[in-house]
Amino acid sequence: MSDANKSPARGREKTATLRNVAERAGVSHAAVSRTFTEGGSVSAEMRRKVEKAARELGYFPNALASSLTTGRTKLIGLIADNFDNPFFLKIFDLLTYALQEKNLRPLLINLRDETDPKSSIRLLRQYSVEGVLLAASNRPVGFATAIRNAGLPVVHTFGPIRNSPSVHVVGIDNIEAGRMAARTLIKRGYRCIGFIGGTEATGTTQGRMSGFLEEAALHPDVIATHSFAGNYSFDSGYSEMSRLLTGDKAEAYFCADDILSIGAISAIQDAGLNVPGDVGILGLNDMEMAHWRNIRLTTIRQPVREIVTSSIELLTAILDDMDRHPETRTFACELIERATLKPLQN
Repeated sequence: MSDANKSPARGREKTATLRNVAERAGVSHAAVSRTFTEGGSVSAEMRRKVEKAARELGYFPNALASSLTTGRTKLIGLIADNFDNPFFLKIFDLLTYALQEKNLRPLLINLRDETDPKSSIRLLRQYSVEGVLLAASNRPVGFATAIRNAGLPVVHTFGPIRNSPSVHVVGIDNIEAGRMAARTLIKRGYRCIGFIGGTEATGTTQGRMSGFLEEAALHPDVIATHSFAGNYSFDSGYSEMSRLLTGDKAEAYFCADDILSIGAISAIQDAGLNVPGDVGILGLNDMEMAHWRNIRLTTIRQPVREIVTSSIELLTAILDDMDRHPETRTFACELIERATLKPLQN
């Protein structure tokens, strides 16, 4: 029979089973099961024989079958909503890798336009997740609280910092980031400054805006405006800046996210204007694109890796202590100087 006529199943490498490992090691099925069950009672010699047989056969324990035995799925729901923003793709990359390093299994849930937490909670329960990382920029303030109230351990990573948190939160002080942005613009001599946010209802947008406007109000000679692009995306930043350029534009803008900033820069350049000669732009995040030679965005960096590491440390802690009091972990930001603002005034 020619190769073309062979059945697809014929020639396919046979997957080793628990039974095969038991036969190769000369032990019972139960001994093999205990060897690959976390906390299973098995002697050192038995473990050595079983693991040797498994290596020789290329056997890997079935994680789903193991969860039926142990009652633990090790699934962590990773809730996301903004796949238009490369900054969040970097966050998802770091979170999923770090979870796997902890022998936990990320279950990515794409909310997109979903604002009601009920459907997310239903999906999380269907898969028996053990904990939740909420890494979503466009969710209403009460979204994480609803997940916690459903009995699911949750950490709102990159969430809004509050004095009396109802859930565990790890991130930056968005109000202070807004203040830092206003101070940065004012120190460079700008006296008409603007804030451009993404989704108006989110805690991150509200925090960054309030800090920005509060700091500007401390300077009687400064005029501050604010507007919202509707989403954290390149197109939203481009559209909002295009609209602002048709009126009395500010001298410089703080865009509450780098991707908004990059969209705004493109709109300014397409209008025949120069950054920072005609309009200054300040971003927030310090995403990879921010340092590209054709962008060189001056921005406020938040320590992404440290926030991710701390979020997973906190989640694993609350998996062991469900009654742990809600905790806030706050990380400081820093200004990254590049080329989209005027230099500091002497």
